[in-house]
Amino acid sequence: MNSRKSATQQPITPEQVISGYKHGYFPMSRGRLGKIDWFLAEPRTIIPLDDRFHVRRSLRKFTGKSGYQISFDTDFPAVIRACARHDEVDDEEVWLSEEMINLYIELFSRGFAHSVEVSQDGILVGGLYGIALRGAFFGESMFSRATSASQVALVALVGRLREQGYQLLDAQMRTSHIGYFGALDLTHDEYLALLAEAMLEDCRFSD
Repeated sequence: MNSRKSATQQPITPEQVISGYKHGYFPMSRGRLGKIDWFLAEPRTIIPLDDRFHVRRSLRKFTGKSGYQISFDTDFPAVIRACARHDEVDDEEVWLSEEMINLYIELFSRGFAHSVEVSQDGILVGGLYGIALRGAFFGESMFSRATSASQVALVALVGRLREQGYQLLDAQMRTSHIGYFGALDLTHDEYLALLAEAMLEDCRFSD
């Protein structure tokens, strides 16, 4: 994966984050206290929202029997902190700093950031979060504390985005998990073309 990087001045603002996403950038920090850089990934990975999105039969069966409960935007702070996992990685490996966590919580309060929660017996066991702008959803991170919980969250997200008419689900970079769902790798120009089309839409994550 090739990436282009552009340093930004501190502190970063919610307005800068929104502008960055609209232009194809996404932010990452270096360590818990590190500065925030903007990245362009090439290839850029997306998850299709049409019939190319694929859910394995085994996951469908598991979801029906798991007893998991799905919710949206009920505990955004808990989801993003679970994704950060500060207690499980070395400091230099942390890409989601405390500053970024607080920034995304502010974006959640403004209606831009959203979360999917997967619970079991009232306990949060998985989820994901991202940014919704017009017809695009920019997936940031997911976590799982129980079997396939993050994958269940992703399937729930795709269902919500389809219902609301979204055109683009940006996954930024390919991982082994999202490859199972039919993820596509795009050139920078291909991605920007899809992003421009999505910015013409006016979708709402929640009714």
